[in-house]
Amino acid sequence: QVQLVESGGGLVQAGGSLRLSCVASGRFFSEFVAAWFRQAPGKEREFGAGLNGSGGTAYYADSVKGRFAISRDNTKNTVYLQMNSLKPEDTAIYYCALDFTPFIRSSSRQYDYWGQGTQVTVSS
Repeated sequence: QVQLVESGGGLVQAGGSLRLSCVASGRFFSEFVAAWFRQAPGKEREFGAGLNGSGGTAYYADSVKGRFAISRDNTKNTVYLQMNSLKPEDTAIYYCALDFTPFIRSSSRQYDYWGQGTQVTVSS
């Protein structure tokens, strides 16, 4: 069983930055695709960024491309999301997720493990 714990959320002004972290328990972390999703009030959960097991291939949603960067440290079982140039529309609960597959997929239904989420609020 894999457990995920996110941290790093908070309140930031528009244009600011935050770095989210997600630590995974269990084995075989490097075998999983790691991704960050987000869910704003009244909206469906949406894909933000994904990274393959080795960290060599990343995929971003158009809404965050060029502003967010996903990375991972497999020696620490940790995946990160660096968020720059934040906008009020980035306000959401951010979730990390793991998918036991070589392919980065954007559908939340494909992911096997989820964290509890961390709140990010961007003020204008």
